[in-house]
Amino acid sequence: MSTEKKRRIGVLTSGGDAPGLNAVIRAVVKTADSRGYEVLGIEEGFEGLLGEPRYRILTPADVRGLLPLGGTILGTTNKGHFGGPRIVGAEDDPYVEACENIKRLGLTGLITIGGEGTQTIALEFSKLGAPVIGVPKTIDNDLPGTDRTFGFDTALQVATDAIDRLHTTAASHNRIMVVEVMGRHVGWIALHSGIAGGADVILIPEIPFDINKVAEKVLERERHGQTF
Repeated sequence: MSTEKKRRIGVLTSGGDAPGLNAVIRAVVKTADSRGYEVLGIEEGFEGLLGEPRYRILTPADVRGLLPLGGTILGTTNKGHFGGPRIVGAEDDPYVEACENIKRLGLTGLITIGGEGTQTIALEFSKLGAPVIGVPKTIDNDLPGTDRTFGFDTALQVATDAIDRLHTTAASHNRIMVVEVMGRHVGWIALHSGIAGGADVILIPEIPFDINKVAEKVLERERHGQTF
């Protein structure tokens, strides 16, 4: 029997919720197991790497049935002690402490599942020598270096469904409907759901607009007999 110690990788989820988090955790565990790696699920995001590390060993049995479930079985924290800009050389630098715990746990890699904030933190870890792989997660689809972030497609579908349902209400009451969607500083969800839902006007942060021209567009529709 081989006495060779299994190589370990860590996985964590950080930041806001998004569809697909548990699916990615499941994929990591199943793939790692097939290659002889042990997976440590770090709990509550990067906070789980501070103080006494909080983690659990994940096996394929632990992720069985996880694929369709929302949320994250590992929990998440939105930045926490890593919220402000890093002060290099500070006595209580959480980045240094976390990286020391990565070594202490014997991790040969840390998979960070998250959006812009998460990957910014992960970049600092990498600068300190930690072996990090970032998985792009955000419904906003605003991370550079990738065409699609997981979570976006589901958010787009939900927004499109909502717009579809509003059509009959708008027609019944002869009303103009204004639909606000999420997306923070980018307009991916607004643009794609607006096109899919047949919107007459789509306003996105990337393109400045004149509210008077928007109002004129609404009035123009009315002049052509379109009351919703």
